[in-house]
Order: sequence, then structure tokens, then C-alpha cells
Amino acid sequence: MNRREFLATAAVTAFQSAWAQQPDQVWLGPDYWANPLQDWRLRAGRIECHVSGGDRNVYLLTRELSSRAQKFEMRVRLGKLGDAGGEGFAGFRVGIRGPFKEYRDSAIYGIGLNCGITTDGKLFIGAVEADAPRVESGDVELVLSGSGNRIITLSAGGKTVTREAADLSGGVALVCHAGQVGNSPDAALNIMTMSGINRRERERGGSVQYWFRDWTATGERFDVHADRAWGPVLFAMYSVTRGVMKLTAQMAPVAAGGKATLTIGNRRLEAPVDPLSRTATFRATGWDDTRDHAYRVDYAGGAWSGTIRKDPKEKPKIVVAGISCTNDLGFPHAEIPRSVSHFKADVIAYLGDQLYERSAGYGTERMPLDRAALDYLRKWYLFGWTFRDLMRDTPSICIPDDHDVYHGNVWGAAGRRAEGSGQPGQDSGGYTQPAEWVKLVERTQTSHLPDPFDPTPVEQGITVYYTEMVVGGVSFAILEDRKWKSAPKMTIPKARIVNGWAKNPDYVAARDGDVDGAQLLGERQLTFLAEWAKPKPDVWQRCAVSQTIFTNLATLPPPADTDAVTPQLPLQPAGGYAEGEVIVADHDSNGWPQSGRNAAVRALRAANAFHLAGDQHLGSMIRYGVDQWNDAGWAVCVPAVSNLWPRRWYPPMKGKNPPPGGGRNMGDFTDGFGNKVTVHAVFNPQQTDREPKIVNGRAPGYGIVEFDRAAGTIAVSVWPRWIDPARPGAKPVAGWPVKIGKDGKRLS
Repeated sequence: MNRREFLATAAVTAFQSAWAQQPDQVWLGPDYWANPLQDWRLRAGRIECHVSGGDRNVYLLTRELSSRAQKFEMRVRLGKLGDAGGEGFAGFRVGIRGPFKEYRDSAIYGIGLNCGITTDGKLFIGAVEADAPRVESGDVELVLSGSGNRIITLSAGGKTVTREAADLSGGVALVCHAGQVGNSPDAALNIMTMSGINRRERERGGSVQYWFRDWTATGERFDVHADRAWGPVLFAMYSVTRGVMKLTAQMAPVAAGGKATLTIGNRRLEAPVDPLSRTATFRATGWDDTRDHAYRVDYAGGAWSGTIRKDPKEKPKIVVAGISCTNDLGFPHAEIPRSVSHFKADVIAYLGDQLYERSAGYGTERMPLDRAALDYLRKWYLFGWTFRDLMRDTPSICIPDDHDVYHGNVWGAAGRRAEGSGQPGQDSGGYTQPAEWVKLVERTQTSHLPDPFDPTPVEQGITVYYTEMVVGGVSFAILEDRKWKSAPKMTIPKARIVNGWAKNPDYVAARDGDVDGAQLLGERQLTFLAEWAKPKPDVWQRCAVSQTIFTNLATLPPPADTDAVTPQLPLQPAGGYAEGEVIVADHDSNGWPQSGRNAAVRALRAANAFHLAGDQHLGSMIRYGVDQWNDAGWAVCVPAVSNLWPRRWYPPMKGKNPPPGGGRNMGDFTDGFGNKVTVHAVFNPQQTDREPKIVNGRAPGYGIVEFDRAAGTIAVSVWPRWIDPARPGAKPVAGWPVKIGKDGKRLS
């Protein structure tokens, strides 16, 4: 390489922070991912870790160290905020690699080599040596450099330490850590690190706070990934129904405020950016749905673009993908959007638990409101980071479930404020989080949906979103099966309910659970379903979409009286069966309350509707019964994308009238609440050699539903996440696909 080529390469690969040109704000810029978001801020041209805690770090998205034996150098100026007392350090982390060795996963869970200055001034690489040189605390420049001879050098204040490092390939970050400064973790990661087990200490505490400015990264060893920059417009979701287009763009927490702009051809719309949810929702009437429209959202110097697709009313089949329970175990879940894209879905339904309280570590902040909002957004952004490329060009249904609102289970009780916090508050019914925070969650996930059937808020002014969405002649009734549901602890006190499970051994759910006044969907949504069932000229198929199916398909080994044991239950080998388990009754499921469940099932039957749901983690294909088995419609519960709670179905008795080829857990059953249900296919977790076993052994996947207009049939498949459906000969989970005929009978 001659000098001109060298200089050209250096100019391209060189990175320099531009914080001096940015306003004071939470978001650090498109080149960075901050862990956690709310503990960092941009102030006076520098970034500050203003909340002390373990492993606070800022990952550089757009540069990565290669394995080439070439030079590199990083520099940054840093100093203490306040006293910065206690044990800890500030500096660099290099060679960051996550369990899946993908940059998004590395940004969240990656482990690498720490190189920095301890709070008492010692320079170190990897571990603090007894004779480590000391530098004066205060405004210092830290320089880390390496060359092809594997020797890396860290310098500050005229002092230097060196070390041999075999492999530094991977990401780089700035770190501010409160706590013990031990040896850097081994980069040979175990998937358990990401699951939260053996995760290094990240709790808030101490008084270690540092600022950083003028971060540079140079040298030919750095690879450039400009395409990884993200924000300030992060992603968007949209819907089109009967001439109305709605699109919600999700922004990073920038200081700009003001309005965002949506450009579609010669049409230009503006929408305010909500200061809490950081969303802008655009609504356009008179929409031409006969052609595709390219769109672009502009805000705060950034943009996000995609295509609003024409209504597929001419297609012979309408394809719907069902996705549920996207925990961070397995993040960034790259195989899920890759596989779903193979089916060219016309609608993608995100059925709840788009995030979990534990997602990405660092705990959960429930108050004050501004920090709780950022805590939620950080986790919501992970969902967008996984599915943004699917959502940008495909209409989406998205409905929040219990974990989205920071509940293990939620009985909305028409929007009331829960009585207290934690488990007692949750069990009392209503929402434990403030109403403004709940509305923030719904704004991020549902404001792109068609206008609500009846927009009247519930208690505390909490908004509603139940509505109809029509795509290609398929009408979707989007339901809120949590918002009006009664709390069983309050409505059946004799059962002594804790987290949905009865603690009174004399209580029998099938006999005692169906009490007067207990609600499931509530009268407003039943009225909506009655209206929805009426014939309309642009509808040839109906599909209800909710968080949970209207039954409780679950078994447990006695004497367990709660599913808290579920994650520890032994997995069966392929073809195995867990003997001795019994059918159980979880009041969080939509098998309860029985009268409310039956009213909902009858409403779907009147509409001749299929039912698509998630939440239960157990992929299952069932047909409802009310008065008799099979006298109502069909439903699929899609499996969890990421399954920490691997529920199962091993009833002790054989099902009556099993489908052809069905096992002993197929056929006619009554669930733990006495509801009639016919089971046609189940995706039980089982032992596997597929790595990582902690992900793939828990039956993760997604669902695909195909509505065939000409044949009048519905074909349903559940796919495991480890199968590439584009591969020749690829097949869904055993027992699928299930094909339903016009008369409601199973064809195959």
C-alpha cells in the first residue's frame, strides 16, 4: 500500500466523536448504544455516566477491530464527576463479542478486555497488578494502542502499561464501572451469560461517575460499519384500512422535541413528537391503496424510509405471521425475521410481550416517570432493533401484554389503579404503573393501528385500541383481552389466589371459579365483536387477534400448585411423555372466567372467525367447544420467540376422538376450568442437541396462517426458530400444518 492509499484508508476508517456539536440530551448519537440508556447523558460537549453502577458502558456501533495483524489506536479524555469514590474504573473495553457474535448482541451482552484507570489512579489492562503505575485523577487522556506483534499499550499522564493480547477482534466501548475491578471475563462466552444467569454485576450503587470526550479510533485494523449507525428515527409501524393510513415513527430520546415530517411522493405530513414516548403518529385519509408508496420520516437530522404496500386484495392467499413473547434470551433473534421474511407475509401480528422487565439487564426502573419511560424505551428499542426491517414494509398489528406493562400477570379491571405495588398490587387488579406510563406503552405499540371502535378511555384516562383492521379482504378484530379482565383474587376470595393460582385446596376451579360479575372481554368489546360479525362487502374472512387463547392448555406434576416450577421441569426426549402430570388451572389464562370465555367464543363463532393468539408460550392448535366439543371455531397459540417459561401439555388421560396420527395428548379434553377444547397439535419443549440448548430446547418459534380465498381454507403452521424454511425439504413442527375447510372441519 502506497502512502496515498494509506492516507485514504486512514481517512475512511478513522472515527472521532462529535459530541461538541450536539445539544444536551439523553441520546448520545447514532454511532452508540448506551448501557443502560438512562444512566448516560450528553452535557456540554461530553458524555457523562451520571448514575453509578456496575458495567455502565457505551458501545461503538460503527467500528470493529478485525483479526488482522495491523495497528490501531483509541484515545479519549476522561475525568471524574464529583468525588467518584469507592472501587471502580473508567476506560476502554476491546475485543467485545457476544454469545452470537453479532454486533447487536455484542452491544448488549458482549464481553471483552477492560483497559483503564481505577478510581485510585492505577493503570491496568485486563487486571490490576500490584505494582501498577498511578496517574493523577482529573482530566486525563487515555490512549490504547496495538500492533501486529500482539502487544497492546495503555498510556495516561506519562505512565504506561503493556500486555500481550492474542485476539482483540470484536467491538469496542467506553466503560464506567462501580465495583470490584477483577480480571476481565473470558471472551469464550457461555450462552448462560445472556440469560441472566452468571451475568456480571450491573446493579446501581456506589459513587463512580465519569465524563468522556474526544473519543477517537484510528488505524487500519478497524473495520468500518457505517450501516450500523441507528437513529434518531429508529423504526416505524403502519396500517392501512378503508382509505386511512396510520404510521407511527419511533424516535430516540433527543432534545429536539417539535415535529417530525412524513414524506410520501408529493405529500408531506407533520406530526408532533410526544415528549414521553418519543413517537410521532401520522394519519392520512383518502389513501390510495391500489399501489405501493415509498415513504420517508425525517426528524432531528435523521431519517427512516420504507414502503407502504398496496392492499393485497387481488392475492389468492393472505399470509399472516404471528410473533409472541420476545424475551432477550437469544437476542437479536436474527433467525426469526429472516425466516418470517421467507413467507412474504401480508400482515405481521406481534401478539404481546414484545419485551420483558429483565430485558438487557440493569434491572427495572418503575419510578420516577421520566426514568421509567427511558427504562421502558430501552427495552422497546431492542424489539425494534430485531424487527425493524420487517415492520418498515409490512403492515403490523402490535398489542401489549402483561410484561410490556411490567407485570408478571395483569388483570386490567377496566383500567383501575392497582392497590399497592409488587405481587399484592398486581393481584388486586388494575395497573401498578402510573397511568401516564401505561399510556406511553400503548402509544409506542398501538398508535399506528386503525382508530379504535370506541375511543372512550377506561379508568385513569387510560386509552383503548380495540379495533378492526382490513388487509386483502381479511378483517382482523384486534382485542384487548387484559384491559377489562377481572382480578380473580378480588372476585373469588375463597380461592386465595396468588399470581393466578389458587392456594385453597378446597377450591375447584371448574366448579367454583365461574362467579357472577367476573369479566373477560367486557361488554364494550362484545358489542364490538357483534358489530364486526356483520357482513361487509370488502370482507371475505375474519380473524380475531388477542394476547391469549380462550382456554388453559397446561399440565404440571403434583404437588405443584403454581407454575413457578416450570423452568426447572426436566425436558422429555423426542417422543417422550411426562407421566403423572395433571391438568391445571391458571387464572391468568383466558380459560377463566368461564362465562366470559364462553361469551367470547360465541362471539367469534357468530363471526365465523379464526383466532390468532400468543402469551402461553406453548405452540398449540385447538378447536373450541362451548356446549359440545367442536361446536365453535379454531385457534392457534403461537410459540414464544424466546422462552423462559416452557409450559407443556401432558394430560394423564388420553384425549377422546384424536385427530388421525395424533398422540395421547390430542383430542377432546376439558381444561382446568371445565372448558371444552379439542387439541390438534402441540409444540412441547424437549431435549435437543441443537445449540444453544437453553434457547432451542424450550420450543421457541412463530406461527404462519394462510387464508385461501378461492378454496375457503385456512392452513396453519408452527415453525421452530432453528429451521430455515427456505431450505429444501424444510418442515414445520411435527403435527403441522393443520388445514381447515369451509365447513370448519380439519382437512389435513
